[in-house]
Amino acid sequence: MRLDKFLKVSRLIKRRTVAKDVSEQGRVWINGREAKPSSTVKVGDELTIQFGQKTITVRIERTAESTRKDEASELYTLLKEESKPPSDTLGW
Repeated sequence: MRLDKFLKVSRLIKRRTVAKDVSEQGRVWINGREAKPSSTVKVGDELTIQFGQKTITVRIERTAESTRKDEASELYTLLKEESKPPSDTLGW
């Protein structure tokens, strides 16, 4: 399955065009390698996605052409979620 379609179907990203843009900006990695929107994902792959100050890592549990909203989270397992503080913080 294409990366951009998986991100949309799993609802990690709400729209396929946004998933495509995020991938093209170099903010998505598959198994530690930068991914393009057309990259193929399969069960067992680990995706890392950077959303602004937040980065999440998930493992793909299954793929599907479409899912209901309440079933979308069953397509992946959240492995890690990190938030970075804004870089302009002085730390006082």
